[in-house]
Amino acid sequence: MTPHSVELTEAEWPVIKVVWEMEPCTAPAVQERLAKATGWTYSTVRTLMDRMAAKGVLKAKKEGKLTIYQSAITRRQAQRGELFYTLKHAFNGALAPMVQCLLESKDLDEDEIAKIEALIEEGKKRRQKRKTQNSQDV
Repeated sequence: MTPHSVELTEAEWPVIKVVWEMEPCTAPAVQERLAKATGWTYSTVRTLMDRMAAKGVLKAKKEGKLTIYQSAITRRQAQRGELFYTLKHAFNGALAPMVQCLLESKDLDEDEIAKIEALIEEGKKRRQKRKTQNSQDV
């Protein structure tokens, strides 16, 4: 599974977050943690977790009568998948309008602006480095 292909459903997000906190874990433990917030039964959580394992988001290992689950993706991969999904579907793949929307929807303090500017500068440096390497390869 590539980082760009990870797309979690709305129901899978709370499950994967609990798995990241508790792993390795069982479906009953996840259900217990989610019960108050979601009202989900054990069978609902177990079905979700089995589907997530089938699509490669979780790893499942049988130990006697128990199934032990672990994440097969990192938080960063999941975030990246969500970001690319939004970029593709809400902004037709155009990054600038998405960034503009984010910047306009939040008051940024000086520290946040400095961090964003540093990220842009780092991106420029990486791009220039790739261009230099590509021209040397030709």
